[in-house]
Amino acid sequence: MPAFLLSFVACMLVTMAGREQLRLARLASVLGVRAGLITAVGISAIVTVTLAAWSGSMLAIAISDASEEIVIAIALLLAALQLAVLRAKPAPKEPTWSFGAMLIVMLVAQICDGARLLVLAFTVHTGEPVLVGAGGALGSMTALLVASFFGGNWERKVPHRALSRTVGAILMLAALIIGISA
Repeated sequence: MPAFLLSFVACMLVTMAGREQLRLARLASVLGVRAGLITAVGISAIVTVTLAAWSGSMLAIAISDASEEIVIAIALLLAALQLAVLRAKPAPKEPTWSFGAMLIVMLVAQICDGARLLVLAFTVHTGEPVLVGAGGALGSMTALLVASFFGGNWERKVPHRALSRTVGAILMLAALIIGISA
């Protein structure tokens, strides 16, 4: 159960600080909260977290215990760099109404985002891909759905840049501590 809870909280925070939540809020402000958008969020979160948890379980089998901490530190470092460097694009002026297009964009955007890197790292560390994956998917979906329901109000209510920098700094510090102790 700790693997589920840790993954849920960490993935929710990293998703809230990431660019995908802001992108989704901007898209929802233009399209409105639609069943296709909510379904695309759910499917993309489940598929990408499942791939990350599976990759983590395969990686845990392939590496030695000594290498485990290095892999975790690198995953945390990459997640921190994503939060520090990558920014969300402005709201589309004429977004697509196509469910397939929304799903593909969400899948591609989430496949290697910070939350999925955390799922990979937690799976390598705990060896619990199902619990880590379930927590990560639920945490990411929660953060993304909250943003979509707030829509355009999300940017006015949440200091996204400060949140992104704070979470990125925490991940960077964790990566350094784990990397040094390895």
